[in-house]
Amino acid sequence: MIDDGEERYQFTWPDKKAHAHLANTPTTNTLRPCREESVDFDHTQNLYIEGDNLEVLKIIRETYLGKVKMIYIDPPYNTGNDFVYNDDFSQTVSEYQENSGQFDNEGNCLVQNTESNGRFHTDWLNMIYPRLKVARDLLTEDGVIFISIGEQEIDNLKKCLNEIFGQSNNIETYIWESTFRPDNSSSIMRRNAEYIVCFAKNIANIDKLVGEVKKKEGLPSLTKNSMKESILKFPADIVLTYLDDGIYRKGVRDSYELLDDVEVKDGLIVNDFRLKGRMIWGQENLNREIASGTKIIIKGNGFVPYTDKGGDSVMSPTKIIPNKLVGDVLSANAEMSKLFTNKVFPYPKPLTLIKYLLSYFLNKEFIVLDFFSGSATTAHAVMQLNAEDGGNRKFIMVQLPEKTDEKSEAYKAGYKTICEIGKERIRRAGKKIKEENADKEGIDKLDIGFRVLKLDSSNMQDVYYTPQDFSEQALFADNVKPDRTAEDLLFQVMLDLGVELSATIEQRTIDDKRVFFVNDNYLVACFDEAISESTITEIAKMQPHYFVMRDSSLASDNVADNFDQLFETYSKDTIRKIL
Repeated sequence: MIDDGEERYQFTWPDKKAHAHLANTPTTNTLRPCREESVDFDHTQNLYIEGDNLEVLKIIRETYLGKVKMIYIDPPYNTGNDFVYNDDFSQTVSEYQENSGQFDNEGNCLVQNTESNGRFHTDWLNMIYPRLKVARDLLTEDGVIFISIGEQEIDNLKKCLNEIFGQSNNIETYIWESTFRPDNSSSIMRRNAEYIVCFAKNIANIDKLVGEVKKKEGLPSLTKNSMKESILKFPADIVLTYLDDGIYRKGVRDSYELLDDVEVKDGLIVNDFRLKGRMIWGQENLNREIASGTKIIIKGNGFVPYTDKGGDSVMSPTKIIPNKLVGDVLSANAEMSKLFTNKVFPYPKPLTLIKYLLSYFLNKEFIVLDFFSGSATTAHAVMQLNAEDGGNRKFIMVQLPEKTDEKSEAYKAGYKTICEIGKERIRRAGKKIKEENADKEGIDKLDIGFRVLKLDSSNMQDVYYTPQDFSEQALFADNVKPDRTAEDLLFQVMLDLGVELSATIEQRTIDDKRVFFVNDNYLVACFDEAISESTITEIAKMQPHYFVMRDSSLASDNVADNFDQLFETYSKDTIRKIL
């Protein structure tokens, strides 16, 4: 008899293991800087990265491990249209598309992920699963991920997130009222909402999420008639009162029973006492509120307890996100029309929606990542909110340079890829934000720049020698690709050493050599040829934490012989690395 094995609940699909493994496969690719497409390259702390997002996420994982407070993504909804992703990184994106038969010779799409495709859900899951696995690693311990999604994949998405993040870290599935005018094509259902699934890296580390802040009116009572009767003990010299000085005897007082005599002096109850009634707080919550500064007030002889937390009333987010609060798809189009004459991007998310999610955090200084950047609404929202509340949030946008349709308004307006649209939006939005807030104090310090980086193969050549070709000279050959610049090498070094890609970079000339200083002199690098002993000496005297150079850069064997001794003399703790 054949044993079928023990059956158990599991969420699986074809190729799941292989695609889960993709999240941990090593990469030799790198990111190359592009100054000419950047804004304020040397000083900005914002990043715009072009390339397949899985490969980019893996490249930045070590550098940004546990540093991203918030992730927002709006991945493809799997509606029967195409979504382009490349999980064979031995090929370029264009090679992958050509070899997979996705496009004909004129660039027209040949295959759609239609519902008649037996792998309709499988293909989407294989795309999203490894990306979410890497994304979790980037979040801070109190970090949160928001994912916009439609009806087609919400169930599968939540199962993925339960598996990767843990079901206990599921904060909420918010319902965003996405349109005032729901589609009337169905006689059964009119959909007017989309979902935003929210998970925490570790929900136990989140103190508060802020949905709304309101001016306080009156003093909220602790009474709620639907609650069961309970007893709260109030400590001495804590409870304020409007009662006259004197002794008040225990007994039933309207809806409350005073279980102990109390003494009032100068508007303060000076002894411990207990109250019995239908109250919304338990003893643990009362103690916590008192410790955090919440005032407890008893106004009159009925001994009804009221609370005063001071300042504004901060309320956690509700499940429903109404469009009157954050706008809908029409308002998103209106926001884009203020920046672009043509309709260059279909179905952008409202700027106000992303601002609302950014405002969930009381902290105003953190990193925001969007690895399905699209038209760069998230970047726009970060800059706008920083201008409004003086925050210092930083963004990292990641987008595959998908080609725009030649028949689209975007293509006709000169935007050949989605990345070109996103970068131009950030440029225009930043300029407009500064113009509209010109009179605001500190607006000149608002970071509206971004550093463009592009995914590419390693800066180092793949060099293989047969035994008969190998020589001593080959051992010391310079293997840097001839088309790579010093700045390309610098950013590869930054990635290798875990230095944030937004770090400040200064270039100085020492003995006619170009020297890079990253985060002051934390990392000093020089990739020029014929570096002399005097140059090495001057750099060593600056005592950098890291010094990096090419193996072929030293001017002579004599300089090479003295290299380590110079650092031992002037900066023995400097970590020296040779490419």
